Amino acid sequence: MTVQVPTPRQLQEVAEEIGLDLTPADVASFIGLITPSIAAYNVIDAMPDNLPVVRYPRSPGYRPPAGENSRNAWYVKTTVAGAAEGKLKGRTIVLKDNIMLAGVPMMNGAATLEGYMPDIDATVVERILDAGGTIIGKAHCESFCLSGSSHTNATGPVHNPHRMGYSAGGSSSGSAVLVALGEADMALGGDQGGSIRMPASFCGIYGMKATHGLVPYTGIMPIEITVDHVGPMTRTVTDNALLLEVLAGPDGYDPRQYNVQTRPYSTLLGGGVAGMRIGVVSEGFMQPNAEADVNAKVRDAAARLAALGAVVEDVSIPMHLLGGALWTPIGVEGLTQTMMHGDGYGVSRSDLYVTSLMDFHRNWRTRANELSETTKLFTLLGSYIRKHHGSRYFGKATNLTRLLKAAYDAALADYDLLLMPTTPIKASKLPPADAPREQVVEHALNMISNTAPFDITHHPAMAIPCGMADGLPISMMLIGKHWDEATIYRAAYAFEQSGDWTAF
Repeated sequence: MTVQVPTPRQLQEVAEEIGLDLTPADVASFIGLITPSIAAYNVIDAMPDNLPVVRYPRSPGYRPPAGENSRNAWYVKTTVAGAAEGKLKGRTIVLKDNIMLAGVPMMNGAATLEGYMPDIDATVVERILDAGGTIIGKAHCESFCLSGSSHTNATGPVHNPHRMGYSAGGSSSGSAVLVALGEADMALGGDQGGSIRMPASFCGIYGMKATHGLVPYTGIMPIEITVDHVGPMTRTVTDNALLLEVLAGPDGYDPRQYNVQTRPYSTLLGGGVAGMRIGVVSEGFMQPNAEADVNAKVRDAAARLAALGAVVEDVSIPMHLLGGALWTPIGVEGLTQTMMHGDGYGVSRSDLYVTSLMDFHRNWRTRANELSETTKLFTLLGSYIRKHHGSRYFGKATNLTRLLKAAYDAALADYDLLLMPTTPIKASKLPPADAPREQVVEHALNMISNTAPFDITHHPAMAIPCGMADGLPISMMLIGKHWDEATIYRAAYAFEQSGDWTAF
């Protein structure tokens, strides 16, 4: 597609949009000045793009029928076999459907993206395949990943593995379900407000949101660069640590990665928690919608860690309760400018830009009525703020987030880990198809209060199943120092080995 020199009418329309008053003579003058630059654009247009080579054969796969997809967790089934040997040999992995797998469809939960076919493999895909893993398909996720529940995918809701008709959590809903059901050994999820940890909580699996930048986000549809995370979702701590070990480290593309520190996580699980200091964050139990049985089971889990030898004490971090407010301008304005108005990527960073996605995703503007209610809400709000207030609140929230980070760091100076409920509630009933917008939105956001703060402060945080109530899982979250995923894994492993969490 070549770039054309603008017509006088086109330039006049653009001038009006940015508040310029141009006379016909001005328009003619600017067209003359613009023309040499258009030639430069067309030099770029004529050159082949510089993208990584796809190295492992695969087919587009198929959309499984209902008989193979009882929870609507699958988007596409396929088989991409990795290297003949490696740490993941014999393991099956499913990808959240915002992760690019070349030649296999990707819709990121949204009707407006359905039909897109990526032309590269994400870095995390390459690393899984190089480690001998077999990728077996794409899991449904929430529409543009903008829901903490599992009811906004354009194909219909994803159902909880423990109870049909209940939320599986989001936005990595299908990933959590397929792991919990045993249909995949491991899965990748994404986390901008808790989207690995919340579905892990609701489905009863382990989900790690590592330190921001530890795992490269290259080849994954962004929401907002300062909160984008991708990571492992598994049925065991050992598998989780092994998958993170394969995924972690710089890739030379992702600008989120700086001063990255990796460790051989799967070899560091032993040693127990004797002498480890764990701070139980009081405010994590004070969310307005907190359920008593969730708080009680997480308190019991803390007591179990104490019985295993950890020093477990209550600690107060009042600013934790402001984390959701701080996340809001960063998340909402960031996603509006990056993912929506920025055609999926935005600008002003050195990244691997997948222009085929940018071209395809631009189409949302002609089909905005098909967006999910949460996507409409956030895009409207972010656009309104930008039009009437500029970007000051994004900037101010980012500045204030440093105080929140410092508050957690102050506690982590005294404790090895922090502990609180992953989600203040258990999985609840999915809203009906004809639910009013208010119910749809409330159900998408009522569980993110404990998870979202650590997306903006970038601390590693892991969801760990710790009990059942009313037939549904409950999860505790362990939070560590930056780059100290190994300590989280050591505590999680000790807890896992102490008994069957479903009986706690």
